[in-house]
This record gives sequence, structure tokens and C-alpha cells, in this order.
Amino acid sequence: MSVLLVHCTCPDAESAERIAQALVDERLAACVSRLEGLRSTYRWEGRVQTDTEVLLLAKTCADRLEALTARVLELHPHELPELVAVEAHAGHAPYLQWVAQQTRLDD
Repeated sequence: MSVLLVHCTCPDAESAERIAQALVDERLAACVSRLEGLRSTYRWEGRVQTDTEVLLLAKTCADRLEALTARVLELHPHELPELVAVEAHAGHAPYLQWVAQQTRLDD
């Protein structure tokens, strides 16, 4: 079982809530945490910009990443949303098992 922490930034609370709710409802993520008030500085279309964003931290399993990615791309308002998955090398075993159980399709 490979558990991933998927980072995705959203431009506002509404889009973050819509994406978080869909990911959990559809068993693409066991849990999605929202961190509001994030300030991001990035280069886009030749300019350096700074914006306030909401960071989503979705906990999922590697076998659900492709479907999670597709769903985020459907729902996200940006042309090129941030979507980065990091493998959880270790963690509290019962929590990692819970993530796997919550993202199974046969429950």
C-alpha cells in the first residue's frame, strides 16, 4: 500500500471546497485538508505574480492518483493547476490503513 499526500493550490475557498468535497465523496481521497491564507509567488506568462491561495492536502493511495488527477483537472478553474504527489515513506500504520480503506472502490 503506497499512501500519497497530494498538494493542490486553489485560487479561492469556493473552488477548494468543491474539489475537496468531490475527492472525498468519490473515494479519490480519504481526507482533504484545506490551508487558507497561503501566499504564493510564481512566474506565469513571463511575469512574477503573488496571489493568495488555498492549499489542499489530499491523502490518497497511489492506485487512485490517476483518477484523482483527472477529477481535479475537471473541477479546477486554472489552466495549469498545481498538482504534486509526495509518497508517505512512513507513518502511523493504522492511519495509513484507514487511507487505503477509505479510497477502496469495493466498500
